[in-house]
Amino acid sequence: MNKNTNLTDKQHDVLKFIYQSIRNENCPPTIREIADHLKLSVGTIQDHLKALVKKGVISISKNTSRGISLVRENLFKVPVMGKVRAGMPIYAVEDLIGYLNLDEMIFPEEDVFALKVKGDSMSGGGILPDDFILVKKQEFASLGDIVVALVEDSVTVKRLNKKGNDYFLQPENEKYDNIPFDENVSIVGKVVKVIRNYS
Repeated sequence: MNKNTNLTDKQHDVLKFIYQSIRNENCPPTIREIADHLKLSVGTIQDHLKALVKKGVISISKNTSRGISLVRENLFKVPVMGKVRAGMPIYAVEDLIGYLNLDEMIFPEEDVFALKVKGDSMSGGGILPDDFILVKKQEFASLGDIVVALVEDSVTVKRLNKKGNDYFLQPENEKYDNIPFDENVSIVGKVVKVIRNYS
């Protein structure tokens, strides 16, 4: 799960539990519930909550046991590390170009990052130009997975496939050719979600 880098590990754990409680139970947890879940003292949790208020990610209403609320615009964000071509590979440069605010749509897992798609080679697989893809960093994939792969010094998004004994990166657009999966190709991560703006 990606962290707001302004938070300590414990503050992040507290915020995660608050988020999950609101998402799953439709109400925020009490301080005692947070303390019991994280096996910390009530006083320690109160200190963490005060810090989270100062950092602008939660607010607390007084005189109520479930008065914690999330400040939506400051919730977890996934870094957008650049653009990836859904077509011919483009030069791979890790270049932070901003943040994609996911708010309630998703609670990012560990080592998830976002890329903006360039090109139409994955249009048949539902990935269109200017879509954002969320990528789980990993060096392996199963057949049929849509992956982000490094091809020599370039990066591309394709489906991992196999014919006979030969693996290849398959586009989802007949205008493009398969890319052989050889010693010059390595998997950067697996695509776990596509996000599209219609406005």
